[in-house]
Amino acid sequence: MAVAPRRPKGPPLNALRAFEAAARLESFVSAAEELGVTAGAVSQHVKALEAWAGTTLFDRSAHGVSLSSSGRQLRAEFTQAFDLLAAATQSLRNLAPNPEIHIAALPSIAQLWLPPRLEKLRERRPDLNVSVTAMETPPSLSRELYDLSVFFSVPAESPDQIVLAEDIIFPVCSPRLADGLDLEATQLLHDQTWQDDWTVWSEATGISVGDPKRGPRHSLYALAVEEAKSGAGVLMGHSCLVEQALLSGQLKRVSTQSAGTGQVLALGLPHRTRRHPGLDEVVSLLQEAGKHPPEPDAES
Repeated sequence: MAVAPRRPKGPPLNALRAFEAAARLESFVSAAEELGVTAGAVSQHVKALEAWAGTTLFDRSAHGVSLSSSGRQLRAEFTQAFDLLAAATQSLRNLAPNPEIHIAALPSIAQLWLPPRLEKLRERRPDLNVSVTAMETPPSLSRELYDLSVFFSVPAESPDQIVLAEDIIFPVCSPRLADGLDLEATQLLHDQTWQDDWTVWSEATGISVGDPKRGPRHSLYALAVEEAKSGAGVLMGHSCLVEQALLSGQLKRVSTQSAGTGQVLALGLPHRTRRHPGLDEVVSLLQEAGKHPPEPDAES
């Protein structure tokens, strides 16, 4: 008679993944954001893993969580394991005859900068399938199934970052509002992500704008751009994002003075060993199309 003993089972993969993320980030909340679940779910997964292992992996306190000695001992091994799993998954996906290229981008970039570039990409390579996901923070390209990211970031000396342009800001508005404009009296428009734009520009140029905090705030930069086009006020334009509206005449610069934010528009790439076979051509086109067209002359 054949013997088929019951084999011992390991913990669920989701519990292992939750522990790895929480250990690497040292936060249940940050791990939850990365995994797309609640902090409570991460906590329950970790508790289940601790019960299975019979050891405490995190010390809990009123101030949050911290890794226990056992957790610290395991962190590097788990991180390496999930890095390898992510790399293998990416390699598997890249074996498809015509794999989709996934781009992650800041919402304003996805709405205002990418569309004309993707149009040129489709003209050159109609066989490529490209999808875009708008998100507020860059994903981990070593972990998540994105082939490319486009965000504003601090420039880094890295082969996995390609700088497309410096982030330059200057005020813009509808052409019909530009004549005789007084920046100290006109309504200022704001994006919630860049609430200090007017302060940064005013201090860098020495031009007074009155109260730099006055005026409405919008949750999406593209909404603020539309409001500026309609004549609702003056917006601090990020050159990369308003270039099309300037060229079409829907917006107009109202000062020759500009300021740098200290950031750049940059492409983020996975490690070369994990890149999509067609990614080099996509990157090349985005670099070519990312060159700024001549800026229209400002009024003053």
